[in-house]
Amino acid sequence: MHDTEHCFFKWSAFTEPLKQWIADKTWWRPNVYAFTRRYLEDGLVDSAITRDMEWGVPVPVEGFENKRIYVWFDAVIGYLSASVEWAAQNGQPDAWKQWWENPEARSYYFMGKDNIPFHTIRWPAMLMGRGGLNLPYDVPANEYLNMERLKLSTSRHWAVYVPDFLERYDPDPLRYFLTANMPEQSDTDFSWREFVRRNNDELVAKYGNLVHRCLTFTHKHFEGRLPTDLATITDEDRAILLRVQEAFQTVGAMLSRCSFKEAIRELMAVCQDGNVYLDGQAPWKSVKTDRARAARSMHTILNAINGLRTLFMPFLPDTSTRLGTLLNVPGQQLQWNYEPLPDVLTLAPDPAPLFKKLDDSVAEEEIRRLEEQSGRHVSST
Repeated sequence: MHDTEHCFFKWSAFTEPLKQWIADKTWWRPNVYAFTRRYLEDGLVDSAITRDMEWGVPVPVEGFENKRIYVWFDAVIGYLSASVEWAAQNGQPDAWKQWWENPEARSYYFMGKDNIPFHTIRWPAMLMGRGGLNLPYDVPANEYLNMERLKLSTSRHWAVYVPDFLERYDPDPLRYFLTANMPEQSDTDFSWREFVRRNNDELVAKYGNLVHRCLTFTHKHFEGRLPTDLATITDEDRAILLRVQEAFQTVGAMLSRCSFKEAIRELMAVCQDGNVYLDGQAPWKSVKTDRARAARSMHTILNAINGLRTLFMPFLPDTSTRLGTLLNVPGQQLQWNYEPLPDVLTLAPDPAPLFKKLDDSVAEEEIRRLEEQSGRHVSST
C-alpha cells in the first residue's frame, strides 16, 4: 500500500440541480424516474475519476501522466467527443452543435437498467458542469430479458446468438418478438414456445394472412391489377382507411415516447381490423354477383395494406421492403403518413407469403440445442 493522489469530480454539487432537472420528466419510464429519484434523495458523493493503471485513456494533466481516466467517466464523454470528431473529419467542424446546442434537438439513450445512473445522473452532471449543452431528453432503459425463465448468461452459453438464429430463421420475426416482449417496465422472458406461438398466431395469422389473401385474390380475379371499376364507397370502406390513417398519429406518438410494446400491439390491432373488414366484405362472394363492389373492397384493403407497410417499417424493415416489392411500389419514398397507391398499378407476380409458419417442433429443437450448449436444463413447469 502506498499513498496516491487522484482527481475527483464533485458530484455533490449537482444533487439539487439534478433534482430540479428531473422534476418535470413525466415522460420517463416509471422505473427510470423512480430509480433516479431514489439515487438523488440519498445525496451524491464525490468520487475519484482517475485510476492507477497502465491501460486506458491518459489524464491530460501535468503530474498525472501515469494515471488513467475511470472508464465510466470517459465512456459517456464519447457521446460528445465522437460527435465533435465526426464533424471535423467531414469538414464541418461546427456540425456537432446542431445536436448538442440546438434547443430543438432531443437525445435518447437506450440501455439496460444497470446503466441508468450513468445516464440520468453522472452524464447530465458532467454536461451541466461543461454548460451550454443539451441534457438527455429521455433514457428509455429496459429491465432484464431472461432466457427460458433463467438469467441470460453468455458465459454459461444460456443465450440465443444472433448469427445462429439467422442461419435458421428470418430476422423480422425476432425483431417482432423482442419488441412485443420488450422488458420496458419489468423483467420478461424469451421462450422458444412463445416465439413460435407469436410468429404463427400473430405475424402469420393476422398480418401475413391478410396480405396474402388480398394479393392472391387480386391476381386471380383482377389480373393482378389494382381494381379501378369501383362501386360507391361505403362507411365500412371509409372506416378502415381512417383507422390506418389515424394509426400514423397514434403509433407515432407511441414511438416518440418510446412505448414500443404499445405501438406493436396497436399495429396488430389494425391488422385484425383489416381482417374483420375483409371478412365482412367477403369479396370472394361479391365478385360473383357485384364485381364493382368486390373491386371497391380490394381497392380499399390494398391501400390499407400499403399504409401498414409504412407503419411496420420501424419494426419489420425487411418485411416492409418485400411488401413494397409485392405491391410493385419498391421505389416509393416512405414518409410517416398515409399515401394511397398509384391509380394505375400492376402487382408483382407470384406473391409469396410474408412470413413462414413454424412447426411446434421448432421450439423443442431449439430448447434441446440450448440445453446441449449450456449443460443446463429447461424446466417444464
